[in-house]
Amino acid sequence: MPPTPPAPAVTTAPTLPPVAPPPPQRISASAWGLLLVLATIWGTSFILMKKGLVVFSAMELGAARVSIAALLLLPFALGNVRRVDSSRYKWLLLSGVVGTFFPAFLFAYAETKLASGLAGVLNGLTAVFTLVVGAVLFGQKLTSLRVLGIALGLVGTVVLMLLGGSGGEATPSGESNAWYGLYIVAATIGYGISVNVIKQHLHGPSPVAVTSLTLLSIGPMGLLYLFGFSDFTHKLATIPGAWTALGYIALLATMSTAVAMVLFNKLIQQSTTLFAASNTYLIPIVALTWGVLDGEAFNLWHLLGMVIILAGVFIIHRAK
Repeated sequence: MPPTPPAPAVTTAPTLPPVAPPPPQRISASAWGLLLVLATIWGTSFILMKKGLVVFSAMELGAARVSIAALLLLPFALGNVRRVDSSRYKWLLLSGVVGTFFPAFLFAYAETKLASGLAGVLNGLTAVFTLVVGAVLFGQKLTSLRVLGIALGLVGTVVLMLLGGSGGEATPSGESNAWYGLYIVAATIGYGISVNVIKQHLHGPSPVAVTSLTLLSIGPMGLLYLFGFSDFTHKLATIPGAWTALGYIALLATMSTAVAMVLFNKLIQQSTTLFAASNTYLIPIVALTWGVLDGEAFNLWHLLGMVIILAGVFIIHRAK
């Protein structure tokens, strides 16, 4: 009887150490610097819109803002048009339409009746809707604390619009114009969509390429309206102060649209979407300072609404 062969040695797969979750993204000093610069630029944009609306309509201001910014960055757009994969162009167009084109008009409409400082406060909803859009469309985690932050942001908005008043002129019937803040709510939803689109689908190209090509996609629409369907050129030729008002719009387009968009896209690529949107903590302070210096009303209900909105934004940013 042949000997029984020894049983084969039982081998077991080596035990792998547990995979640690990736460390949280560290925010660099340059990202903080960009945040402060952006807050200053965007906080000033509301008073610039107010000055431009002295002569031009909301539609003219929005179209001029988009057109000037697109023309400023046109050389960069032409230099990058072949360097960006064609599959990204639908995302550039989407980001441009919802994050730049429509908000340019919506903010201008709002400020025809709403004080510029309050417009800056309501802009704080950008962080709220950045999270909402990220959760609904991009699978971002939505915890109970973040839901609380969203709820506080919306409550603060209601306080501002129902109790604080518009901070500007009253309608002929004596009713408040604070409901014009809904235009800004719509604009911040667009911002929330755009921030997430840039982070998810446009993180490869440089910030200058993203910004210039985004503006190239929407600039022709602004130019078409401005010179084909408005009284823009007639007002420049006939209304005193029109060129001064255009100067404010040009500064708005240069700094708040062209330059700020480049910086913001760079900030998104260097940090997180929520950190990039957190400039909304500082924008209201800058906007309100300009508004008060220009004689705008600011009452305790405005202050309470702002505190509630910013408390919601704070909870959103700190919630895990």
